[in-house]
Amino acid sequence: MRAVVQRVSEARVHVGDRLVAEIGRGVLALVAIGRDDGPDDVHYVAGKIRDVRLFDGEGGQHMHRSVGEVGGAVLVVSQFTLYGDVRHGRRPSFIAAASPADARTLYEDLVRELQQTPLAVATGEFQAMMRVELVNDGPVTILIDSARQF
Repeated sequence: MRAVVQRVSEARVHVGDRLVAEIGRGVLALVAIGRDDGPDDVHYVAGKIRDVRLFDGEGGQHMHRSVGEVGGAVLVVSQFTLYGDVRHGRRPSFIAAASPADARTLYEDLVRELQQTPLAVATGEFQAMMRVELVNDGPVTILIDSARQF
């Protein structure tokens, strides 16, 4: 499972003309599910999104507090293209991405695990063509990959 996590001052998702989700200060997590992912990957990525220290602390300590510690929110957006492989040819291959049915299950598990915390959690719309707007604060962008946890 891969997640690109961005510290944001605000973010929102539209599907067509409809506003689907919106957060203020927090993190935007663009999440992709790999074909070999399972519950351990969900747990690992949820914990990292929840606990990674991306926010400054008191006294100017850089990257000293997590999203929960600053009262921030999490916006989770599915983005299978994070598994796009462009090593061969000009068109990305998505062979490493999970099937839509398998990906939906694990994506929903990830969202549920984050919702079981005190964090405010919003989501995009799975498998929809979305327009994601964000103001990246810093900018701060981190890649989390459960296959690289050891």
